[in-house]
Amino acid sequence: MKRIRCEGEKLLRKELKGNFKFFMTQANNNPKSKGYGLIRDKSELSPEVASIASVGYGLAALVIGAERKWIRYEKAYKKAKGTLDTFLNNLEATNGFFYHFIHMETGKREWNCEVSIIDTGIFICGAILAGEYFGGEIKQKAEQLYKNINWNWYRDEKVNQFYMGYSPEQGFSGHWDMYAEQLMLYVLGVASPTFPVEPTIYEDFKKPVADYGEIKNIVHTYCGTLFTYQYSHAWIDFRNRKDKDGIDWFENSVKATLANRKYCIENSQKFKTFGENSWGLTACLGPKGYSGEFGAKPAFSELQGNDGTISPSGAAGSIVFTPELSMQSLEYYYEHFPKLWGKYGFKDAYNLEGEKPWYAKECIGIDKGTSMLMIENYLTGLIWKYFMKNQYVKKGLEKLRISAKTKEVELA
Repeated sequence: MKRIRCEGEKLLRKELKGNFKFFMTQANNNPKSKGYGLIRDKSELSPEVASIASVGYGLAALVIGAERKWIRYEKAYKKAKGTLDTFLNNLEATNGFFYHFIHMETGKREWNCEVSIIDTGIFICGAILAGEYFGGEIKQKAEQLYKNINWNWYRDEKVNQFYMGYSPEQGFSGHWDMYAEQLMLYVLGVASPTFPVEPTIYEDFKKPVADYGEIKNIVHTYCGTLFTYQYSHAWIDFRNRKDKDGIDWFENSVKATLANRKYCIENSQKFKTFGENSWGLTACLGPKGYSGEFGAKPAFSELQGNDGTISPSGAAGSIVFTPELSMQSLEYYYEHFPKLWGKYGFKDAYNLEGEKPWYAKECIGIDKGTSMLMIENYLTGLIWKYFMKNQYVKKGLEKLRISAKTKEVELA
């Protein structure tokens, strides 16, 4: 990856430190609580609600913090161990999968939410990373949580696809039937030593290809929201790899990011928030609440959900794909919109379309987490380095035939 100037890296480190603070201060830090180690979904609203995806990113924050000496190694080890104990001993699991949202103190299900395969996947990625970095009991506990997951239970054998969600009241719903953020699930699922799915599950989801102007052959997601091209890449180093059909998922995310920016530039007359330095349409908070409908072409969606909202996590989460363009955007936000900056770095989003500019008052764990991991990967490659050491991650990529095009790439 091409390096950016030193001044830009100072801002990246400042944002990184803010991200780390989010996961430390928004955690349940009471070791006597049944919810010890759980981390809030949002920094302001619903303070009693944790997200298991936030916990996955929080485990990564402990790795980053210990490596950068922002937290003592012994303290980080203890927090990681206690967090995994909470999941092993106190949280309700269904065939190894966990509820998406849970109460910060009790660990009980919140908002009548689903048993989530993708959020369990993000949590398990964080656990695997922590296991590789800290070793010892943490690695043992992470592996036990991984082995508990019955991936076949969450698979619809009629179409050989993972279901999208499950609730005790309604059963299974939807399917991961086309490309989105779920690549991690196939890598983890096929490599399971206890309940593996067949590698054909990777073949049986749609991979639609389209162009956007001069940007050709993008395997795109339904509404082109940028996080779908980021989440799995935050953990798995897809650089210099292709699958057996020739898809290079890293280069695909580069192209999707460039298309996202191009779309924002081309629609800057419609939305004054959009522009060459204000891009990165992704799921985030907006003036009307949280939305996953902010996206760019190419997409199947008509993108009627776009209202001019932009999240800094769009550009920050793509820093490994488009370093210079992402850095220009982050500097633009920092220099021109001081209300967008807070105690945890960039707030979730902003929108200039109304009578008065709108700024999110809070941060969301999944957006802070994606930004944090991608910035660390850009600066040092730390997350990729340790996650890719895991024997099951290696096995999963091998079974899916996503292999190096040449020799292994040099991290960062």
